[in-house]
Amino acid sequence: MSTTDNRGPLQVERRTRLLEVLQRHGVLRISDLTDTLGAAAVTIRRDIAQLASEGLVRRVHGGVALPDADDPAVAADESATQPSGRSLGMLVPSLDYYWPHVAQGAEEAARELDLRVVLRGSSYDAGDDRPQLTRLVDQLAVDALIVTPRMHAPTAPATVAWLVGTGLPVVLLERTATFGPHHEVLESVVTDHALGAAMAVRHLVSLGHRRVGVVLAENSPTSPHVHRGWQEAAAECGLATESTVDIAVPDARTPESPAALDAVLDRCLRTGTSALLVHADAEAIALVQRCEERGLSVPGDLSVVAYDDEVAGLFSPPLTAVRPPRRSIGRAAVRLIADRLSDPERPAHRVVISPALRIRGSSAPPH
Repeated sequence: MSTTDNRGPLQVERRTRLLEVLQRHGVLRISDLTDTLGAAAVTIRRDIAQLASEGLVRRVHGGVALPDADDPAVAADESATQPSGRSLGMLVPSLDYYWPHVAQGAEEAARELDLRVVLRGSSYDAGDDRPQLTRLVDQLAVDALIVTPRMHAPTAPATVAWLVGTGLPVVLLERTATFGPHHEVLESVVTDHALGAAMAVRHLVSLGHRRVGVVLAENSPTSPHVHRGWQEAAAECGLATESTVDIAVPDARTPESPAALDAVLDRCLRTGTSALLVHADAEAIALVQRCEERGLSVPGDLSVVAYDDEVAGLFSPPLTAVRPPRRSIGRAAVRLIADRLSDPERPAHRVVISPALRIRGSSAPPH
């Protein structure tokens, strides 16, 4: 074991004891070691990760084993380069919108790499993600984590610190975070939502629209990125955003939605706004239906581009929409995990994937 690193005497003693116990038993579960060493499962996992990177042990599902007796160096090398049979804990904020496609992509990539995804759903309203994450790590003994934490929650800094402290490979989905005094980054896979919004604006400008507004779902983590892309593209195209529509609306299922959408349409009529980028699909569909009720035609009186493309193409008229690369996001996260399991010392990677614009029947040149 290296004596030139920054480990303290307690860590060295604990890891030495771990190796001594492992020499006697050959294979041990995490729960065995927490009892024997009197340390938390998170601490034990960090120790195992360090020892595995040094080739002194090999990680197995739910525990640790000695390298093969015939050739320890080869066994350690295989442990570092072969992720086969390992399980990945995946926690997403919803299992009924957007995220099922992400999970599907993750499952596809995991099967190709002989990995197993343990999927769990949280909630956008959850106060703390850690109970679910703790169960994945301590009870289900996953080997890595793919997580979409609630970064605006008061518990977010503690959650990020906990994720780092597990010693497990961690990839964030559609979120970014840093840790430590030097703001080191966690690995992440995100959609370039600002680029998607800018693509929508440029499409509408190419049709001849000069007043392009934006309508955003309240409390959506994606909305700030869509808003930024709208602002940047509008400035690039010479559009005056201050004299058009820039409004956040409540969930389309709430009683407040019709009045909020009326306010949007009233603002469009007052300012001469002829096109809108609307996040998300439900709000875009509700807006088009409100146009029908008020005798406004889409795209005749108002062009609409939806952001998400979950169901926008099924509506009548089919809505032009920006489609985030949901399955690709899931696939890329699993590949990042597999690469990290194969090479624990590799630099942190941040993957940004571009969305696509699907042009359909809700956008047309203005009158």
